[in-house]
Amino acid sequence: MTDSDATSRTEATDGGASRRGRRDIVVPMRLYKTITVFSTLIAVVAVVLGFVFLDAATLQVSALRSLTTSLFRAVGVGVADGILSTVFAVIGLTSIAFGAVVYTLGTRFRARGMGKSQEDSGEDSNNG
Repeated sequence: MTDSDATSRTEATDGGASRRGRRDIVVPMRLYKTITVFSTLIAVVAVVLGFVFLDAATLQVSALRSLTTSLFRAVGVGVADGILSTVFAVIGLTSIAFGAVVYTLGTRFRARGMGKSQEDSGEDSNNG
């Protein structure tokens, strides 16, 4: 038994998923639509909020920063600008990364009857 025999057996049993590093999950069409809509919605909102927080971290005149400093003053807590900028930047980058992860996981699903991705197809491309 050679290494190539073991590799071809692994690809035959899992449909080549280990070769391409991606596993699609087949679900009913209604669930596929729900997953697609909500994962895209959550991802877009997370990325937009991430950029709002990054904006608040870099601009001293953003609405979010003004609101936050006003709330801290109303409570009687003073926060340095550097600390506030760092917190906003970390929250913004985390939110953008969360949106990217949600979108990536949402693309793993496909409905029954949908064609497999080009990576799965055994057809040769006629691109020249």
